[in-house]
Amino acid sequence: MKNKNILPVIMMILLFGMISFVTNLAAPLGIVVKEQFHVSSFLGMLGNFANFMAYAIMGIPAGLLLHKIGYKKTALSAILVGLMGVVIQYLSGVVGSFSIYLVGAFVAGFSMCMLNTVVNPMLNILGGGGNKGNQLIQIGGTFNSLIGMFIPILVGVLIGEMTKNTAIADVNLVLFIAMGVFLLVGIVLSLTKIPEPHFKKDVVDGNYKYTPWSFRHFVLGAIAIFLYVGIEVGTPATMNFFLVDLGISAAVSGTVVGTFYMMMLIGRLMGVSIAARFSSKEMLGVSSALGIVLVLLAILSSPEIKINIPVFQTLSSGVTLGICKVPINAVFLVLIGACTSIMWGSIFNLAVEGLGKYVAAASGIFMMMVCGGGILPLIQNAISDSLGYMTSYWIIFLGFSYLLYYALFGSKNVNRDINV
Repeated sequence: MKNKNILPVIMMILLFGMISFVTNLAAPLGIVVKEQFHVSSFLGMLGNFANFMAYAIMGIPAGLLLHKIGYKKTALSAILVGLMGVVIQYLSGVVGSFSIYLVGAFVAGFSMCMLNTVVNPMLNILGGGGNKGNQLIQIGGTFNSLIGMFIPILVGVLIGEMTKNTAIADVNLVLFIAMGVFLLVGIVLSLTKIPEPHFKKDVVDGNYKYTPWSFRHFVLGAIAIFLYVGIEVGTPATMNFFLVDLGISAAVSGTVVGTFYMMMLIGRLMGVSIAARFSSKEMLGVSSALGIVLVLLAILSSPEIKINIPVFQTLSSGVTLGICKVPINAVFLVLIGACTSIMWGSIFNLAVEGLGKYVAAASGIFMMMVCGGGILPLIQNAISDSLGYMTSYWIIFLGFSYLLYYALFGSKNVNRDINV
């Protein structure tokens, strides 16, 4: 990596963090929204749903916008849209409107989709491609996990004990931080020179006989990405509702959810070190099988069994780190974070294997399928409202089962006759 690229790299990594900041804010806000507007867990997750559904709408347009105006202008546009989304969510707390909150979450989702379209290829380009480019992406992903770990903890600490007066205004500090970082990164990025690679006209126009949908292993892989993102978001988000409804404080439950993302961080660091030894098929297969075991243990265990873990607690004397008993179910669910940590890269590699010139179009479709992070948790919480939280985790079990099938059988390329 050249010295002149250091500042652009820092900007892209910061944007990686912002994606995690805003995305992982949606689910913890659900417990606040549920209390302030007196709605069910299903409606509490609507903000998260709106955030991720923006991917389904903006996935392909974001790619086209990138080709049309370049990386820098797309990133700056995304930052402006993201700032608007956070401001709208802040205003929803001021006026006490659930509808305005949903609009803000949807607008923020547009921004996250646009940023995702920029940062991954940009880091690869700034690193010169190959191993160096992949290394920068892994660093960005690690920073993404680090930020994701702190968001639910911070939200939980700000809320403290859930009461009938709990409201979005209680977490304004988080929203102000997001606004400030968006403004800072936007200003610095506008003054930073970003390389703009040239694209071949036929790639942009997509004048090909076939499409990524012509490949069976890609179609099954797109479904796998949809389910994976839903598992990664739904597992900790539903666990947060589960713990709070048991009477556990938001500070404690936020710490437990934050530990899920810490396990993801650890898993990603381990994944980087073992990726050269094991194939994507092996890594996805083992992590899916382990996920199945852990979610079964969570479903079948009694919540009466408690485990002591270190957590942040909000006391009259302030915020302290102490020991608290949580249901053993939550411990098994937290460990799932390590399983999901390496899945995105593994599924992506398996799904685009042998696609050649169709990889660019496949990436845009993958971005659309991220909407699973909104749809699956919504379905899960609809089930939890009527049948209970642990019963809703059968959705996660089915998701992991499909991922195991994809690793073992569905990822095989049976369309090698297509010229790529």
